[in-house]
Amino acid sequence: MKILLNPDILPSSTFACGPAQGHPSLRHTPLDQTLFERSHRAADISAEGLYKEAAENARALLSVPPDYTVLFFLGGATPAMDAVLWNLTKDSLSGLAFGAFSKRWTHEMAARLENTLRLSVRETEAGEFFPRQKPDYQASLVVLTPNETSTGVQMPNDYLEEAWSLRGRDTLIAWDCTSCAGGRVLPAGKFDVMLFGMQKCFGTGGGSSVLILSPAAVKRLEETKNYRAVPYSLDLKTAVRFAKNKYQTSNTPNTTNIWMFNEACKWMLSCGGLPAMEALCKQHAQYLLDWAAQTDYLAPLIKDEKLRSFTSLTLEITDPAVKDSDISAALHSTGLPNLADGIKKYSSVAQNSVRIACFPFVDINGTGEYEKLTRTVDEIVRQLRAKK
Repeated sequence: MKILLNPDILPSSTFACGPAQGHPSLRHTPLDQTLFERSHRAADISAEGLYKEAAENARALLSVPPDYTVLFFLGGATPAMDAVLWNLTKDSLSGLAFGAFSKRWTHEMAARLENTLRLSVRETEAGEFFPRQKPDYQASLVVLTPNETSTGVQMPNDYLEEAWSLRGRDTLIAWDCTSCAGGRVLPAGKFDVMLFGMQKCFGTGGGSSVLILSPAAVKRLEETKNYRAVPYSLDLKTAVRFAKNKYQTSNTPNTTNIWMFNEACKWMLSCGGLPAMEALCKQHAQYLLDWAAQTDYLAPLIKDEKLRSFTSLTLEITDPAVKDSDISAALHSTGLPNLADGIKKYSSVAQNSVRIACFPFVDINGTGEYEKLTRTVDEIVRQLRAKK
């Protein structure tokens, strides 16, 4: 079906959940300003330059304890998740599986480890979006996903606090914060590993990640050779050695992404830091929730507010005559690059729904871009219904 939309009503922001929109000033930056041609071993880039500044700004923004190690890692969150599993799992692993990315970490990736590993994963039951059972907090490594990007479920802060308080004497707690780091205030220092791709709240290109390790995690790295052989590219012990002494990486990183990440951190810090970014994400999400409540075809997929993400929000389409694929196709057909990925459900989500990024940079001034989006979607639905 051909949907006709007035170009004047269309938004200019990108609402896809990744790679996400960067800060407006970054979207038009000449490439030569990003130091992409410089050696990552040069002191004025690493130990005395960009990498050091970016690590320190990340530390300030995320309230990282002074004895934790911040390092930049190859690839996006997936290689970082692999590295955490291969380097830090001793003989047992536990965690929660309640969406595509938490399942990838606890099932697809953990299955590549030796078959003697004691694996204890708590999963959702039919009709649930979050598991009732708690992880085994005595396992050597517990992997948690504070924000499940696929469904828009968040783990409440009190849950994360409890996990930290109940961990065993030889247990490490690891968080994948890809779709909430930079947009949500999390319990400071209540983790042994925090990892995230830079491409969402920080709005860089894809393919770069950050790992933050506690002293206990670094100490375990010294024992890695006793558990299993780790490929050089995933070797966190080597990565920490380069990061601690010289703010370098063990391989050539994407310096442009680190530059963009640093610019994002600086802007966030200058605008009130993480509390201000959380408030901005909540403002975006609340506007969408208010809009959904006024329609006769939308409702939040996650009914429990405590479990509902405000950085990646999923809205269920309650009218069976309106399909998420038709809305996405209509947005794609505008030909606008910012709408090319549309707003759509994640492939593993069964419900007829749309997922919308509420990250800080989608609209740094409030909700003007979201107002354009909602008017556009309302018009798409009106035309779809008229032709049924």
